Amino acid sequence: MSEQPQPDLKLPDPKELSQAVASIAERSQRLMADFVSRQAESPSMGMADPLNIGRAFAEMMGQLAANPARLVEAQMNLWNDYMRLWQNTARRMLGEESEPIAVPEAADRRFKDEAWQSNEVFDYIKQSYLLTARWVQSVVGSVEGLDEKTARKVDFYTRQFVDAMAPTNFAMTNPEVLRLTAETGGENLLKGLDNLLSDLERGKGTLSIRMTDLDAFKIGQNIAATPGKVVYQNDLIQLIQYEPTTKDVLARPLMIIPPWINKYYILDLKPKNSFVKWAVDQGHTVFMLSWVNPDESLAAKGFSDYMKEGPLAALDAILKITGEKEINAIGYCLGGTLLATTLAYMAAKKDKRIATATFFTTMVDFEESGELEVFIDEEQIASLEERMNKRGFLEGHEMATTFNMLRANDLIWTFVINNYLMGKEPFPFDLLYWNSDSTRMPAAMHSFYLRNMYQKNKLIEPGGIVIDKVPIDLKKVDLPIYILATREDHIAPWKSAFAGTKAYSGPVRFVLAASGHIAGVVNPPAANKYNHWTNAKKAETPDAWLKGATSHEGSWWTDWHAWLSKLSPKKVKARKPGGGKVKPLEDAPGSYVQVRLM
Repeated sequence: MSEQPQPDLKLPDPKELSQAVASIAERSQRLMADFVSRQAESPSMGMADPLNIGRAFAEMMGQLAANPARLVEAQMNLWNDYMRLWQNTARRMLGEESEPIAVPEAADRRFKDEAWQSNEVFDYIKQSYLLTARWVQSVVGSVEGLDEKTARKVDFYTRQFVDAMAPTNFAMTNPEVLRLTAETGGENLLKGLDNLLSDLERGKGTLSIRMTDLDAFKIGQNIAATPGKVVYQNDLIQLIQYEPTTKDVLARPLMIIPPWINKYYILDLKPKNSFVKWAVDQGHTVFMLSWVNPDESLAAKGFSDYMKEGPLAALDAILKITGEKEINAIGYCLGGTLLATTLAYMAAKKDKRIATATFFTTMVDFEESGELEVFIDEEQIASLEERMNKRGFLEGHEMATTFNMLRANDLIWTFVINNYLMGKEPFPFDLLYWNSDSTRMPAAMHSFYLRNMYQKNKLIEPGGIVIDKVPIDLKKVDLPIYILATREDHIAPWKSAFAGTKAYSGPVRFVLAASGHIAGVVNPPAANKYNHWTNAKKAETPDAWLKGATSHEGSWWTDWHAWLSKLSPKKVKARKPGGGKVKPLEDAPGSYVQVRLM
């Protein structure tokens, strides 16, 4: 065998190394002192189980112990697999060919480095991990006697553990890290430790992993930069009206209600993937709600306040500015849930000022709410309410962590490897900048939402929710509706979104887009990415709908525009922000969106 060339070892400068180690020691000591101080102020926090994981796993272990024969059988199967793996590895070391016992799934990018295949030792480590991971998940998944919610929780946190223990996450078992460490003389690990401490400092003791270059983007300059004016504001929203780019526009203005769980500019990132800019270029007079990033002064703001000071207040302002009697409305995710509630409230009051409604990745029936269910039980909600009531709001990073856990390998461990083990800076990416721009939730509103929607599923029940003495009944909503779902959505599963097709009385067009909760929505036609499915026939189940659906290449945006233009064909001369009736308050994107927590 020919000897492999050894990488040149780079030795760090002793003076620079000494200074770096001294800085790291000083910062580490300060962070540890802060941590100890917080524990002294709240000694129970370290002992608590706010996610209610312990009881779920205790139930699982009890059921597992009740059937020891099945566990023994599973252990024997694992042992046999290990014996086959050892034999195959031995044959490879002797120069023979052997088929792998375990291979990563096609979408698993953790083992893309060539050494995981070509090097016998790393191939053994990889296959050993995959065998063990699948064994653990198989054993946990086969336990009988658990209620469905407990089984989901156990499965979810088992996957979190399995993902965390991947050999790619540790310096000594990651060939890329070992190679870089040899090449840099350990400089990557020193830089990685510096990155780790910086993230802890920025998060004030909580690990706030940088997913992108936070200095690469400036709101209002290279993202959220579509020209417009703030034409109205109150405690909860700023209303942005965008400058027209066409000579004529559709008569009915378009109001967009984004989720307040994130900043609105997911729909206005860079110009090339901005839904806002594209809609303006198609001749829509676009109005966007920009939600406030609340503090303790807004703790008492509830769901009804968000409805009255959000879409209803915006609706009044839009009609005053444009002189129109009707508008078209879009609601995205939680903004869609609010829009549905608002439509039912308006229907009860015979208010027909919203002529059409579009829902992006929205749930109104929370019976099957996907993996987020693992965070919704009485113990967790009560623990969350206790924390919120002390502060008056839910911290933005807490919600962000929840969503990141749904895709831990992509949104957590990839950056642990890149930032801390490789010692690299994260790549500038507008979507990940938005993802890191967290927002708070007022205590009263968030508690109402979690309990009445997720926990009790009251919105889908006629009269299940009452707002300002008005029973909310979605069946009273009889206007034309467009529902967009995304096939790989972890937050609003597409089959749950499909339930909305039966929630209303009016005509509904359901469209399914490829990809997930964000990429499936933010998919401009020019990119020519991802397909979408349409099916004009009614179907009793989502599977039946998909079986009869037609696949179309590219973005669903053009389908939506064609649908809306047919329902709103009248055009008028393009409108300037404010329309001469309202004096603009400031330039878009406004001041509310600029409030950043970290």
